[in-house]
Order: sequence, then structure tokens, then C-alpha cells
Amino acid sequence: MRKILFMGAFFICLIAIEFLATTTIHIEAVENVWDKANHFVAFFTLYFLLSLAYKKLSIKAKAGLLVLFGMQIEFVQSFIPGRDFSLLDVVADSIGILIGVVAYKLYKKFF
Repeated sequence: MRKILFMGAFFICLIAIEFLATTTIHIEAVENVWDKANHFVAFFTLYFLLSLAYKKLSIKAKAGLLVLFGMQIEFVQSFIPGRDFSLLDVVADSIGILIGVVAYKLYKKFF
């Protein structure tokens, strides 16, 4: 049952992040935060939820899938007026994933 809840939470976050990253609607709560912090928190959360939901996937597989998702977002943004492709955003995503790996390992060790 917990696995299903974590899967649901992961996919809800995935869809919400895709929407927020590609919408042309101005959302003040998102825009008032440093952009790289948004990327870090989003991908940290995605990695942690993905790890809780799909424990048998390797670290490389989870990280690879999320980096590809981040690159897909940047690619889509390159076609949205006022947005562009940013490698620094992909770096922020990757740092969030890396810290997520460490946090999940600590979580598994203590819980």
C-alpha cells in the first residue's frame, strides 16, 4: 500500500513540475524563489519519491531517468516564448538528484 502511495506522489510531483516548468501562466509563489533553488528542490523530491516507490531500480537508472526528464523540460522551454534552454538548470537538477541519493541512503540507514 505504501508503495502505491509513493508512486502516486511521485507521478503527481512529476506532472506538477512539468506543468510549472512549461506553463506561460505567471505563478508568483514559484517566480519569487531563486530559479536554481526550485530546480534543486524539485529534483531532490523526485529522486526521493522515485526511490521510495521503485526500490529495485538502480541509482544510475533513477538518476539517468531524472536527468533526461530535466533535459526534456529544458528542450520544451526552448520553444516557449520568454523561456530558454539552460544548462545551469540541468546542473541544479543534477545537484538535487545527487543530494537526493545521499539523503535516501541516510534514510535507509536510519529507518
